[in-house]
Amino acid sequence: MWKWFACVLFAGLGVLCAPLGSARAAEGAAGFYLLGSKTTMAGYLPPPGTYLQDYNYIYSGSTDFSLNIAGLTLNGGVDADVYYNLITPLWVAPGEVLGGNIGFLVLVPIGSKDVSAGATIPVPALGVTLTPGRDDSETRFGDPVPGVSLGWHEGNWNWTLGTLINVPLGYWQRGNLANIGFNRWGVDLTGAFTWLDPEIGLEISSAAGFTFNGENPDTDYTTGTEFHFEYAVVQNFSKAFGIGVNGYFYDQVTGDSGAGARLGPFEGRVAGIGPVANLNFAIGKLPVTTSLKYFHEFDVKNRLEGDSGFVTVTMPLSAPPAQ
Repeated sequence: MWKWFACVLFAGLGVLCAPLGSARAAEGAAGFYLLGSKTTMAGYLPPPGTYLQDYNYIYSGSTDFSLNIAGLTLNGGVDADVYYNLITPLWVAPGEVLGGNIGFLVLVPIGSKDVSAGATIPVPALGVTLTPGRDDSETRFGDPVPGVSLGWHEGNWNWTLGTLINVPLGYWQRGNLANIGFNRWGVDLTGAFTWLDPEIGLEISSAAGFTFNGENPDTDYTTGTEFHFEYAVVQNFSKAFGIGVNGYFYDQVTGDSGAGARLGPFEGRVAGIGPVANLNFAIGKLPVTTSLKYFHEFDVKNRLEGDSGFVTVTMPLSAPPAQ
C-alpha cells in the first residue's frame, strides 16, 4: 500500500512541479507573440524617423485540469497574474524599399509573473485527501525580440509585412512556473492592413500571422505552430480621441511534440474581445499617441482563460522630415 501511496503522491507533486506546458498547450501555456498587440492601426508604419513605443501588458487568467493516475482522479487548477513592460525603440529608414518604407525595432521585455498551482489527491486507503500546491513569483528580464517591418501607403490604405524573432536570452529555469523567458528560438510572420478615412474618422484594421517555435533544449519540448488573427473597428471623433471594439483569435495549427510533451500533442485555442480607446495629445511640442485596450477571453481550449489589457504609448524621438 505504501508503494502505491508514494506513487500517487509523487505523481501529483510532479504535475505541480512540471512546466505548465505539460498540462496545457504551448510550453509555459503562452507564446512570445502577445495576442492583442496588433489591433488598432495594425497596418500603419509611421514616416521615416526614430520612435519610442512603450507597451504595458496585463493578464490575469486561470484553468482547471483533471488527470487519472494509478486509477485515481487528480483535480487541480492554475492561476496566473502577469505584467510585462516592453520598451520598444523603432527606426524607420529614409528612402524606399520595394516601393515602401522599412522599419527596424527591438522589444526589450521586463516581466513580472505570479503563478500558483494546486491539486487534490484522494487516498481512499487512508481516508484522506492530499492538497499539495506551489506558488512561483518572478520579476525578471525576458527574451529580447528584434523585428523588421515593411510598410506601404496608398490613399486611405496602409499595409505592413513584418517578422519578429524571439532570442532565448531572458530568465528561464527548469520547473519554474513563473518563467519570464521561453528558452527557445521562435519566428513570427505577420501581415496587416489599416483603412482609415480622415473625413469620417472611421478606421478598420486587421492582422494575421503564424508563429513558428524551436525546441526547448532543456525539456525536449517543441511548441506547435500558432496562428493569430486580430482586428479593430474604431470611430475617431477628433484627432485627439477615438473609441471602438477590438479582438483576437488564436489557434494552434499543429500539436506540441518532442520527448518533453509527455501528455500528448495538445493544441490550444482562444478568442478575446473588448473595447479600445485611442488618445492623442502633446507634451509641449512632443506629440504622444496612447492606446488603451481590454480583452475578455472565451472559446478556450487547452489554455488559461482570463482577461488582458494593453496601455501603449508612442512618441517620436526625432521629427520626420518635412513633407
